[in-house]
Amino acid sequence: MTEAAGKRDNFDQAEFDHFRQFLQDACGIALGDNKQYLVSNRIRRLLEEYKLANFSDLVRELKHNRNRRLKEQVIDVMTTNETFWFRDIYPFDHFKNTLMPEWMASANKMAGPIRIWSAACSSGQEPYSLSMMVEEFKRQRMGALARPVQIVATDLSSIVLNQARRGEYDKLSVIRGLSQERQARYFDNPAENIWRVKPIIRDRIEFKAWNLLDSYAGLGKFDAVFCRNVLIYFNTDLKRRILQKIHGSLKPGGILFLGSSEGLAGASELFEMVRCDPGIMYRAK
Repeated sequence: MTEAAGKRDNFDQAEFDHFRQFLQDACGIALGDNKQYLVSNRIRRLLEEYKLANFSDLVRELKHNRNRRLKEQVIDVMTTNETFWFRDIYPFDHFKNTLMPEWMASANKMAGPIRIWSAACSSGQEPYSLSMMVEEFKRQRMGALARPVQIVATDLSSIVLNQARRGEYDKLSVIRGLSQERQARYFDNPAENIWRVKPIIRDRIEFKAWNLLDSYAGLGKFDAVFCRNVLIYFNTDLKRRILQKIHGSLKPGGILFLGSSEGLAGASELFEMVRCDPGIMYRAK
């Protein structure tokens, strides 16, 4: 690292406190006291791109809210995390093999569509994986569904959401958790190193920019919510508030899937734990 780059990355405790207060106010993420290196590593490119001399200039720009695009990019680099297809696999297997048959068996004229919410969908692997499961269930039933399936996929970052909406991935991204059979069946390969999700998978998904700290009233009610590997970034109070709002967004008896290292954080009275063998899901009381 050059001397100039080193000076650009340096920041004192007061600046770091301002930055993490901005991040918590913007999206609820609480950075620990030992995360200075993580912040420095992730925002270094933005300092260069916006010709900011140092971290102090970045904090000043964020405090005065002078540049909306910069604010979005900071949130994006601090919230975007590594993801891949069919992560942990059991939620997707249980979705296809247990939940889908239950929902289809209860079909009636008043039931309406099955609605799934992929909260914090990042670059789109989770909602597309769910849509592939719907398609595979449909193929098992000779190409027919008793009820249509709608998937709503949301993320705080408009940048990563646009990538998800395009449904285009490079070879390295598309092979992570995806079998060759599914690559061939569900993706087109229009150019070298570009793999594009086919319309049959993409068309049942609606992508929306959404902050988990905001009201969920505009989203409607869901049969299942996938909010996985997200709550670990919030403090205990915000986790509880988000879980309470998710409960309010679920239909009676609706299902919640959390990440394998996440729990109900003080909202256990709202859900019944159900073992999937392996894994756990939560049914709204």
